[in-house]
Amino acid sequence: MTEQHNGLASGAPRRLVGLVLPVLVFAAFAAAPALARFGPEGYILSLLTRAMIFGIAAVSLDLILGYGGMISFGHAAFLGIGAYSVGILASHGAADMALHLLVTLAASAGFALVIGAVSLRTRGVYFIMITLAFGQMLFFLAVSLAAYGGDDGMTLAARSLVAGQSLLASPRTFYYFAFACLLAAFLLCRAIVTSRFGRVLRAARENPVRTEALGFNPAAFQLAAFVIAGMLCGIAGFLLANHTEFVSPAYMTWQRSGDLIFMTVLGGAGTGIGPIVGAAVFLLLEEILSEITQHWRMIFGPLLILVVLFGRGGLIGLLGLVPRRRHG
Repeated sequence: MTEQHNGLASGAPRRLVGLVLPVLVFAAFAAAPALARFGPEGYILSLLTRAMIFGIAAVSLDLILGYGGMISFGHAAFLGIGAYSVGILASHGAADMALHLLVTLAASAGFALVIGAVSLRTRGVYFIMITLAFGQMLFFLAVSLAAYGGDDGMTLAARSLVAGQSLLASPRTFYYFAFACLLAAFLLCRAIVTSRFGRVLRAARENPVRTEALGFNPAAFQLAAFVIAGMLCGIAGFLLANHTEFVSPAYMTWQRSGDLIFMTVLGGAGTGIGPIVGAAVFLLLEEILSEITQHWRMIFGPLLILVVLFGRGGLIGLLGLVPRRRHG
């Protein structure tokens, strides 16, 4: 009877994370534009749009980090690929959003396939170093593109056009477009994780030898997840370029990849909604602390250490929404 009660008690937090908390987070994002009217609306919408864009990037990283156990220090490269897909096409007069998205997805998938195929031949720190090396290669490639701004980046004349119309020019419209993309990315990753594919991916993380003995190819599932994650992060890059109307090699530095890992771990890797919460908290704290000191990362470092030490599952864990595993 006691074991049954414990099982029900531990199941309640899981249902809260899986159902109630995501509804609350997305409801808050949906209501934000109405509340922003009572303050500096442009500033609030811009900050929250940026939070949602990086939320998509963090969710994509969580698919391979939180569920696949693959720590990529080059994930921001896909952010840059998406941004440069928009910038390069726009500089040649191709401003259609459908074309931008198509090229973004194709380029991100192609690079992810190559990077993943090479990186997944290794494990642990070697995997980290190879993804870092690929990320830096793409960064220096972007720096060398003098025709597209080189190290200085490039400014976009306008946001992507939808059927020839400037529908995304309005900050409020673009906000809800980014919101729709974030919701779609979250639901897609949730569907993947709860599917048979997701169960095999988690099994490959825990015990690849046993997974292979059961008749599955762990590397194939991990590579597929790596490609999906790269494409989702590419969409975040597409949105970031349109949001800032600027493209820069700085989008794909290893420091930016570190920020994405920070966001994912801060919110709670492998918790679904955690990376979105982590991205929002990260950017809000960055905005607040940067007004106090330029060395704001010196405050962020100890904060992450405290979250990791005292909250298994990041901020979601600190709220007590991730039940601790029983040993023995």
